[in-house]
Amino acid sequence: MNFKFLSFFLFIAILFSAVSCAQNDKKSKHITTDIDSLVLLYPDSVPLLIQHGNKMLEEYQFERALNDGAKAFRLDSNNLEARLLYANVINNQPGRSVNDIMTAQNHFLYILKKQTKNVDAMVSLATTYSQQMDFENSFLYLNKALRINPKYRDAYVLKGTNYLHLNDMKLAKSSYQTAIDQDPNFFEAYLMLGSIYQAENNKICLEYYKTAADLKPKNNDVLYALAFAKQIFNETEEAKAIYRQMIQQDTSYSQALFQLGYIKQWSDKDIDSAMYFYSSTIQTTPNYVEAWHNLGICYLEKGDKPKAQQAFRKALTFNPDFELSKELIKKAQ
Repeated sequence: MNFKFLSFFLFIAILFSAVSCAQNDKKSKHITTDIDSLVLLYPDSVPLLIQHGNKMLEEYQFERALNDGAKAFRLDSNNLEARLLYANVINNQPGRSVNDIMTAQNHFLYILKKQTKNVDAMVSLATTYSQQMDFENSFLYLNKALRINPKYRDAYVLKGTNYLHLNDMKLAKSSYQTAIDQDPNFFEAYLMLGSIYQAENNKICLEYYKTAADLKPKNNDVLYALAFAKQIFNETEEAKAIYRQMIQQDTSYSQALFQLGYIKQWSDKDIDSAMYFYSSTIQTTPNYVEAWHNLGICYLEKGDKPKAQQAFRKALTFNPDFELSKELIKKAQ
C-alpha cells in the first residue's frame, strides 16, 4: 500500500488562489523597490499608498497590502481607489471570515453607486457572490463588466472558477482559454487548464503545464505541476529531472523530495535511495505524514519491523486518523 500525495486538483486550486510570486521579473522588482522608497519618504501620501498596496496585493503580500489599504482609506475615506484596495485586501486575505466578505461586498456596492461603470469593482463584487456560492449574481456582474470591457481578463478567470464549482468543465475550459487570449502571459490560467485536463486523464495537460513553466521557469510551484503530471503519465525520467531542478532552486521543497522518494520506491525499486529521499523530506518537513508512512513500508521491505513500527507511529502521531499506517503497523508487530 502506498500514498502518493494530496489531490492534485486541490493542490492546483490552492496554487491558483495563492501562488508564490517571489519570481517576478527585474523590472517589477525595480518598480516595487522604487515604490517602497517613495512610501518611506511620503508615508501619508494616499496615491502612493494605493499604488504600493495594489502591488503588494498582486504579490500576495497581504499583511503589507492591508496596512497600505487601511491607512489610505483612513486618511481619505472618500477616495474610491483607497476603498477598493482596502476591500480587495480583506476579501482576498487568507483566513477571511464571512463578515470580511460581507464588509468587502458593501464597499464594492458603495463604489458602484458612485461609479456605475467601474469594471474593477464589478468583478470584485462578483467574487464576493462566488464566495457565497451565489453564482447567479456573480455571473450577473461579470457579464455587466464584460459588456463594458470585453477584454477584461479577470472576468473570464472568475467565470472559469464559477463553472468549476458548477462542474461544467466545458465552459470552465472555454473561460480560462479566453482569459489566456486576453493575456497570453497569464500563467495561472495555463495551470488551471492543465489541472482540468489532468483530472480528465488527458495528456494534453502537459502542454499547458509546460507553457506555464516556460513563463515561470524559477517558480517551483509551477515546476511541480509539470513534474507531477509527467510522473502520472509515466514520463518518470523527465519528472525526476524537474524535481532535481526544483531542489537545486530550493533544497527545502519537501514535495519534490517526497516524489523522488516515491519514484525510487515504486518505479525504480531502489529502496535505499527511496529511504534517503523520505528521510530528507522529513528533515525538511517533520510532520510529513506520507513520508513517514512510506519510510515505514521501506523498513518493512527490508525486514526491519522495529523501525517500521517507529515510522508508522510517527505518521500516526501527526495524523491519528491515517488509516494506511493503522493497517500496516499491525504487520510490523
